[in-house]
Parts: sequence; structure tokens; C-alpha cells
Amino acid sequence: MREFNFTNPSTLDEASKILKTSDSSSALLAGGTDLLSLIKHEIIDPENLVNIKNLNGFDKIVYRKGEGLKLGALVRISDIAEHQIIKDKFTVLSDAASVIASPQLRNMGTIGGNLCQRPRCWYYREEFDCIRKGGDICYAYLGKNKYHCIVGGGPCYIVHPSDTAVALTALDAKVTIYSNGDYKSIPIQEFFILPEVNYLKENVLEPGEIVTEIFIPEPKADVKSKYIKFMERNAWDFAVVSVASVMNLSNGKISSGKLAWGGVAPVPWQEEQLNQKMSGLSIDDNSVEEFSKSLFENSEPLEHNEYKLILAKNLTKRIIKEIAAD
Repeated sequence: MREFNFTNPSTLDEASKILKTSDSSSALLAGGTDLLSLIKHEIIDPENLVNIKNLNGFDKIVYRKGEGLKLGALVRISDIAEHQIIKDKFTVLSDAASVIASPQLRNMGTIGGNLCQRPRCWYYREEFDCIRKGGDICYAYLGKNKYHCIVGGGPCYIVHPSDTAVALTALDAKVTIYSNGDYKSIPIQEFFILPEVNYLKENVLEPGEIVTEIFIPEPKADVKSKYIKFMERNAWDFAVVSVASVMNLSNGKISSGKLAWGGVAPVPWQEEQLNQKMSGLSIDDNSVEEFSKSLFENSEPLEHNEYKLILAKNLTKRIIKEIAAD
């Protein structure tokens, strides 16, 4: 890698201005677990690293009963996985955080960085001038696409690598962004963008904008939630397919529920019609089986990843049954 300047801004506004004025020649450093890999593989080549790890107030977990949970963008993944209130009330998020990478990486990585990490597509990570790096084509479309998307793809066919993003989508979280000297909050579903909107980016952040906080509203008293991640290896691996579910149960039925999937799309995937179908769904085997058949009706698997469709349906059946059995 080439030499770079290392800056330590004392305020968020200072960091934002450096990023905005220098645009693509600067990169934001928090945990650095993905950033340093991108630099070493020459995917990015920044002149300046803007370190925000020392900024005060962005590494706190704050829970207020009746309101919800606030996670500063610099909160470490390991702290989320181990926090007792998150385990008890926001179980799906604790589950997701606990299966990210290795303990060492969880101790370094931050929740903001986990949401903003770049794709793990091998064509993107290796020496291919793919469409996401400004080239003309997506090599995965007709190439090795075992781990690529089955829905939401085109003209790029990545999957989003974040586990916490899937859990936070099921929890209806909001992302707070520092922008032009002010803060704005958006639903997490609006934070991520599909390749058809912009195939060079994974989220809506513009130069100078910084994620500062994630907010999760207070769940209902009887809510149950869970995250299941299917991996080829048991440690330090990304999801082949994952599913997050948040459900309320009453008299053998789901009174309300949310599902979100990872490993199947360029963004954490959620379908509002499917969530609506969950309301009133009986949790007997036949009903859950019929419900699973309606999943991903508009999917478009590639040559080597049709197995993901079957896997996603089976994981969805499993998570509903496991939550019901708790």
C-alpha cells in the first residue's frame, strides 16, 4: 500500500469537513477491520485516513424503558453481543452480533462499520475491473456465483455482508447520520440501496456524511426474536443465507411478525407482503410449510446458487418453529 496521512479530528464536524473536501481521497477509520483489508488489496487508495475512534460519546449503549435502545456508531460488536439488556429484549441483534467473524474481530469492529462494510464478492475483492469498481460488467453474473444474490440483483449481483443489518431491519431500526452540520434519521430500510439505484455504492451516504447512531424502538412486552445464520464454516465466515425474525405470539398464532434475510440480496432483504401474511398465521407444521412456499416468488437465481432459495425457505420454517417453541 502507498503512504497515507493519518488525521485525528477532535470533533465530528471537523471529521465531516475533511471527508467532504477531500472526497474519494479520504477514508473514515473506526474499527478498521474492513478498511485496512480494502487498502491492502488496493481496492481503495486513500491519501488520508480520518480517525474517529477518539471522538467522545459515540461508543455508548443507552436503553430507556418505554422508548428504546440507542447504539453509538462506535459501539463494538462484542459489546452488543454481550450486553444483557440486548440479550433479553433485542435477542435477534445479540444473536447476530455473536456470530460475526472471530472474537478478535468482534472486539475491534464497530456497529457503524459493520453496516457500512463493502461487499465480499471475490471479483470485487480481487484484481478484476468489475462494475462495482467502475468497470463495464459483473463477472459473477456468468461466472462463479455460488454465494451471490438470488433477488434484487442487476447490474451487480453482490450480497450485503452485514449480519447486524439483517437483525436491525427486522427490528425496524433507524440510522442517524451527521450531514452538513446537522443530524438526520432514516429507517434502516432506506439506508441501503440496490445496484439498480447505484451500482457503485451500498448505502445512501454522501461525501462528508457519517453514521453516528442506531436507534431501535421499544419492543412489545411479549415479543420474541431470533437470528439464524447458515455458514460453510463455524467461525469467521459470512452468511450463505441468514434470517432474522421478530414475532408476537398469541393462542398458537403469530399476532404480528417481521422477517428479514441476509445472503440473498444486495441489501438486507424484507418483503412487506410476507410480513403482513405472518399476522394470524398458525404455527402448526402445515401452515408454516404453506407460508414458506410463498417466499421469494420473484427470485432469479443464477447458475450456481439456486440452492439458496431452498435454504432460505427451510431456515424460515426453522426460525418460526424455534421461536414458537421457546
